[in-house]
Amino acid sequence: MNRTLARKIVRYAVSLLIVVLLVFLLPRCMPGDPVQCLVGEDVFLTQEILDAVTAKLGLDLPLTEQFRIYIGNLLTGDLGYSYTRHQNVAELILDRLPWTLLLTGVSMLIGYTFGIIAGTWTGWMAERKMSKILTSFGVVVSCIPPYLLGLIFFSVFVYQLGWFPYKGFYTTPDLFSVVYHMALPVLTLALFVFVRNMIIMRGSVLTERNQLYPQFAKSLGVPQRKIIYGHVMKNAILPILTHFAIDFGFILSGALFIEIIFSLNGLGRVMYTAILNLDYPVLSGLFLVIAVMAVCANMIADILYGIIDPRVKRGDGR
Repeated sequence: MNRTLARKIVRYAVSLLIVVLLVFLLPRCMPGDPVQCLVGEDVFLTQEILDAVTAKLGLDLPLTEQFRIYIGNLLTGDLGYSYTRHQNVAELILDRLPWTLLLTGVSMLIGYTFGIIAGTWTGWMAERKMSKILTSFGVVVSCIPPYLLGLIFFSVFVYQLGWFPYKGFYTTPDLFSVVYHMALPVLTLALFVFVRNMIIMRGSVLTERNQLYPQFAKSLGVPQRKIIYGHVMKNAILPILTHFAIDFGFILSGALFIEIIFSLNGLGRVMYTAILNLDYPVLSGLFLVIAVMAVCANMIADILYGIIDPRVKRGDGR
């Protein structure tokens, strides 16, 4: 078990190092002057100022020394400085990150919870008409990208019906206003997460219900509800955890697009503005934060997998 844990720690540490290395090399490998990339191509600098900024940022040093300084800055929470926004990148991200995590977290909680329950039911009751209708609905919706789903919902429920506000997290900083503004974006992302997990869970339950243990439990007089949600669902949920680890980055990117559509001032708007302004320090900081969150999601899924399936703890397949 200790050897398995050590391998996991090494694997995630190497993944984080590769992410940091890629973010470090990205602006330095781009064509043109690296200082111009860091301050933004829309900013005009004389050669004297370029030389001064190059020396200040340490870009005239060897690459290995630059990387050492970069790692030291990361350990102190320094993600760089946005010359277009005149603000520290870390402060900017920390200011907007909670809203993005709120949108993503609530949507995933709703989507995964109801997706697992609905997928279990549709898989066990696969012959029923309602199960077939729900499955067909899930297949259709899962083929729609999150941004397109957001545009459809915005057009219908905001522009046409006027049931929800056009933009923002709130009008006044109170719970009702936040819930009112966040309801449709959360519903959009949650629906996308829901249908994907329902389809995966349905297929997993279809496999599990043909095993011997559900029939054995039924012969012992165990209630069907307990068989479905107490035994079958527990074993069928393992592919969901693997899917969560793989799909977290895709869900998070979907949340960023939804923020842009509904004009929510989170990381999505920050990234959109940074792309328009060619603000490479902000983009590099965002890529690093998102990549670290994806690695952490894989680690959490790995831990949960070991909790649910004891065979993973032992490091064997028996």
